[in-house]
Amino acid sequence: MAPPASPEQRVELLGTVQVLHEHLTTSLCQTVFQQTRTTERERRWSLTALASFWTEVILRAPQSLPQALEEAATGNGAGWPRVQATPEAFFERCQTLNWRFFANLYEAFVAQVLPQATPGYAAPLHTLREHFPEVWIVDGSRLDAVAHRLQLLREVRVRVLPGCVTAFYDLYRGITRHLDFNPDAAAGELPRATAALTHVPQGTLLVGDRLYGVGAFFAALTSRGLAGRCRRNGCQSWRWLRELSKTCVAGGTAWDTLIEVKGKKDSPTQTLRWVRWRKGRESWELLTNVLVPEQLSVSDALSLYPWRWKVERLFFDLKEVLHLHRFYTSSPNGVAMQVYAAALVHTALRVAQGHIAQASGIEPEEIAPAKFFPRLAAASIGLTWSELAFLEIQQANPGIALAKPDWRRCDFAWTTLERIQVEPRNGRRRKRRFCQSRKQWKSFTHIPGGKKLT
Repeated sequence: MAPPASPEQRVELLGTVQVLHEHLTTSLCQTVFQQTRTTERERRWSLTALASFWTEVILRAPQSLPQALEEAATGNGAGWPRVQATPEAFFERCQTLNWRFFANLYEAFVAQVLPQATPGYAAPLHTLREHFPEVWIVDGSRLDAVAHRLQLLREVRVRVLPGCVTAFYDLYRGITRHLDFNPDAAAGELPRATAALTHVPQGTLLVGDRLYGVGAFFAALTSRGLAGRCRRNGCQSWRWLRELSKTCVAGGTAWDTLIEVKGKKDSPTQTLRWVRWRKGRESWELLTNVLVPEQLSVSDALSLYPWRWKVERLFFDLKEVLHLHRFYTSSPNGVAMQVYAAALVHTALRVAQGHIAQASGIEPEEIAPAKFFPRLAAASIGLTWSELAFLEIQQANPGIALAKPDWRRCDFAWTTLERIQVEPRNGRRRKRRFCQSRKQWKSFTHIPGGKKLT
């Protein structure tokens, strides 16, 4: 890592834009389309055009899609794909083109950008790499409500949710390695995560919350050669086997116990380690299927506890920083396109964040995405307009060899480290009041006529 930099150091912002342009290419989109298609045909709104359009929507956060579509149709909007089609054709394409095209495009993009994603995040946990090459965090989240724009939603009085997502967050690289979208917001989180375990490489340590601390999930992990560390679910029946150790950790007392969790239906009985820690009124209870304490010690298992919240920060960045709290279409297909486009941009953002932190001699967690992303979006728009302006000047001066300016020297292409660093919190955090109306919701697919649009 480079020596610590001063807060006034210049930070280049075009790195993320270059990641998007280098890897989200026409050839990649065409390859994914040919591998995924069954009966679908290429249209003017091809997968390439849709991916490019939705990426620009995430970067620019326009007030409305019709305005963006008009600019794309006329060719006056810098960065928008030039598609000569009506807005109605776009919305129809969003309803007819299955969202799995975008899911596969996202997976292909992550595979291409992975070599550039240096494992510089979560530095205090890098000692775990001796036993676990990968440490991922799994969690699920329902998407925010859609606006009542479709005719079939006019009589629905409750909040309508367009779907839910399950994320597998790579703790070392700071990116989402797999994002699973489900158009049914009422689908169970645990079955969704269990079905998505096929995307997790063997030997990975998977970290989950209390929902995943059940015997059935640990049985699925063990069958796939995966390790797990989850909070204990109090609804599970278990039997004490023997005490392994009792130690002092972080000013508290920790007990390491071997227990047996009874299986249900098709899941067999699981032998697990039960790690308890108590300090005054604060207590944690964890379960893991790593039965060898030398491979995952009590202190290492406890040190992972606060890092699980990184996946919650991922959902915050997607919904608030990348504007997934506001959906431009109501159909789950269109919503999924926006979700995966936001995940694409977020992946490129985190890769560039890691590179900037490495060059500046700081930890990647010291850079605030909420400050970094708006400046990055402005840099992307500024670069696009500058390139178009240079092309117009070239066409206006035929036969004259013009030297292209170095865009990295322009004001839009850089910022200072101080402007994008995280500000330390002062005082206690204010708790967000829970609104009881949030419990009153309905999945879009459970509305009559909604299933046809998925």
